[in-house]
Amino acid sequence: MIDDELRENIKKIALQNAIKYNGKASSKIVLTRTLATNLEFKNKINELRTEVDKIVREINNITRNEQNAEIQKYRIVTNVIKSNTKLPPLKNLIHGKLKTRFSPEPNGYLHIGHAKAAIINDEYTSMYNGEIILRIDDTNPINEKLEYYNAIEEDLKWLNIEFNNVKNSSDDIELMYERCKQLIRSDAAYVCTCQREIIQTNRYKKKSCGCRTNTEEQNYKKWNFMFNKYKTGEAIIRFRGDMESNNTVMRDPVLFRISDGYHPILKTKYRVWPSYDFAVAIEDSLDGITHAFRSKEYELRNELYYKILNSLKMRKPEILEFSRLELKGIPVSKRKIKSLIESKKISGYDDPRLSTLRSMKRRGIVPISIRKFILSLGFTKSNTLAPFDVLESINRKIIDPNSIRLHMVKKPKKINIIKIPFKKIHLHNYPSTNKKRLVTIHENFYLEYEDAIKLKINSKIRLIGIGNINIIKIESDCIYSEFIDDVLDNSIKKIQWVSENAIHKLKITIPKEIFINDKFNEDSLVEISSYTETHYLKLNKNDMIQFVRFGYCRKDSDEHAIYCHK
Repeated sequence: MIDDELRENIKKIALQNAIKYNGKASSKIVLTRTLATNLEFKNKINELRTEVDKIVREINNITRNEQNAEIQKYRIVTNVIKSNTKLPPLKNLIHGKLKTRFSPEPNGYLHIGHAKAAIINDEYTSMYNGEIILRIDDTNPINEKLEYYNAIEEDLKWLNIEFNNVKNSSDDIELMYERCKQLIRSDAAYVCTCQREIIQTNRYKKKSCGCRTNTEEQNYKKWNFMFNKYKTGEAIIRFRGDMESNNTVMRDPVLFRISDGYHPILKTKYRVWPSYDFAVAIEDSLDGITHAFRSKEYELRNELYYKILNSLKMRKPEILEFSRLELKGIPVSKRKIKSLIESKKISGYDDPRLSTLRSMKRRGIVPISIRKFILSLGFTKSNTLAPFDVLESINRKIIDPNSIRLHMVKKPKKINIIKIPFKKIHLHNYPSTNKKRLVTIHENFYLEYEDAIKLKINSKIRLIGIGNINIIKIESDCIYSEFIDDVLDNSIKKIQWVSENAIHKLKITIPKEIFINDKFNEDSLVEISSYTETHYLKLNKNDMIQFVRFGYCRKDSDEHAIYCHK
């Protein structure tokens, strides 16, 4: 099914292509670029092609100036990082009177884009001593699963966000039916039984259909048929908007449709479900929301939001938009993430390459880092493409003091050292404390391959924590050396090591950018074999480690660690 998010993405691609080629976009190019990040449509190419052709025609029929104005809505600002992490104040708001909500749909796991919305709501709630509701937007049963309800609450708890109330939009479906009948009575809504293709064509041509002239009695009769007679797709409730509006959202949009999908909670009790536009407006008003924060992609839908509430004479919250967050090379879209999983390009929602909160947690990104990162971007409407290394730099400062320093070598190369005057040494666990671990050493060690191949006879290196050694012989299977002294000499290179009598084999997973130039990066997940200290086994799962001269990793299991960042 082609949803609004995908349509917006197609439109952005078409505008970029049109501006590049003298105002005329190519359907073929737009289709190819869309498919690159929406792999699930490879088996539904005709459906996608139809939508692409339609959007390309719309873009090609407007002037170059109009195209340039439209593309500004998708303008991406990179590296928007501010030192001031305070959100701008809200106007005309009494302290203690703010009431807001976070309303995710239970059709997937939360990602960092959801985190941005949740954190903005949470921050404003704290600033104004207000209330915040978690409202699960579960009015589209086809895509929703029970597992996601619990997952949403778990992820938000991990983000340290607490809610004054938790509810589901489906709790109020009977109330939504009453509001719909009220719209029918006031001639603000009607039942449309036209075929989907005709509706799309009429909306494109700004043309009304015959259903618009239904009487109140006819609409009520057809409304009742939606519950027990019509099949899926045979009838919808449409808002009486403006078919000639330049805002396509207002061309008699859908308010209710038939869906015989199995609802995770209500099962098969209902088959007539409200659209997002209807449900969010009604629920915000009923829940007493004073300020509704949502991403800019919904900006064109604000007109409909207020029109619905005006028609019903219901209280209207204030809507404030913020930019959609994108990470360079990492998908921040449920659709794209789901597509990658279904095509088996990635293992699941906790794959460390993703932007889901489960992925961030598994990778070693901590909640406070995500919050600081979100706030550093500021409250702006300009779409933000943030390099992941910005989040990494914030996370590094936070995890560094509590990340134990361990030695680890990749592609180990054996070295023998004679004349070492001691059998045990103490290594610092953390640079800022006196806490140390006792390490028993042996005359045989392992060095990192990249360090070992650079050694020459009579060259000197310093083994961190042991002292200086001199290379006396190099053979294919072993390097031979002798201990010199423990005098610190900054001209001698310092390298890490692992003692042969205290090694632990460890696999380390290194995640990289999933997409490079809109193409899936087949080398986006690398696994390396290494040797580390046996002290690794004493650590708890989820503990953070800084492997010396390598980077920060999170312990995933006794045999596996996941690379976080440098």
